[in-house]
Amino acid sequence: MLADALEHLVRGIVDHPDDVRVDARALRRGDLLEVRVHPDDLGRVIGRGGRTARALRTVVGALSTDGPVRIDVVDVARR
Repeated sequence: MLADALEHLVRGIVDHPDDVRVDARALRRGDLLEVRVHPDDLGRVIGRGGRTARALRTVVGALSTDGPVRIDVVDVARR
């Protein structure tokens, strides 16, 4: 559910919504959501001074019922 919500939010921000992919993994310290975007959209997702990324983390953290969630933003070129 969290991965779907995050993917929906990120797709609304970027210019290449078909390249957005969110992978979820469970770690000992909580869940990890890895957001992969087109390299041209990386700046849009991070935002000026990290404001957009911080806002995405706040929204997803508020939706989380299982504890802490970590979000990493990665461009598609990195695999």
